[in-house]
Amino acid sequence: MKFWPVPESNSKKLPEKGAPGSFWENREDRHHCGVDIYAPKGSKVRAVEAGELIEIGQFTSPECIPYWNVTYYILIQLQNGWVSKYAELGQVLVEAGQRVKAGQVIALVGSVLNPDKITDGSPPYIRRLRESGNQSMLHFELYEKKPTSSENYLGGNCFRKNKPDGLLDAASYLRDSSLQGFIISGTKGEKP
Repeated sequence: MKFWPVPESNSKKLPEKGAPGSFWENREDRHHCGVDIYAPKGSKVRAVEAGELIEIGQFTSPECIPYWNVTYYILIQLQNGWVSKYAELGQVLVEAGQRVKAGQVIALVGSVLNPDKITDGSPPYIRRLRESGNQSMLHFELYEKKPTSSENYLGGNCFRKNKPDGLLDAASYLRDSSLQGFIISGTKGEKP
């Protein structure tokens, strides 16, 4: 059984292909490696599936990009070997090496953007996020195996035309009809 990762999300539908926050969205000089689920800062993040938490780290920081706040990521290896990445987290509630259950609260949504630091020189998609008020979200990615670090990857974006090795379509994965909890792309699931 799979669970919708952010019960308190602003919408229970994923962004349509090409829309802001969608999987592999073209952001002019970069492509989006995951899917964004907008939610209020501090919203609970649940594990979509059971697995083992294999890594925790810092995802964004103002030392890297001035308009970023500090956020974190976690990697969970699923039973089939795939690795799910939950990012732009304000607080992590689990530890590396811990086994997590499907539906277990594992983190809280963070506020990735500092709107006071976004300028006219910031990327257009960042300025649009500020204007829409969407500074907090879960950024969710999915890989065939544990992703390796790359100079072409930063803050959930890939700075090349080709997808990173092993990157899977996170939106298709989350649209799976077996998700429990909410309406996903027009399909009503049961409440857990």
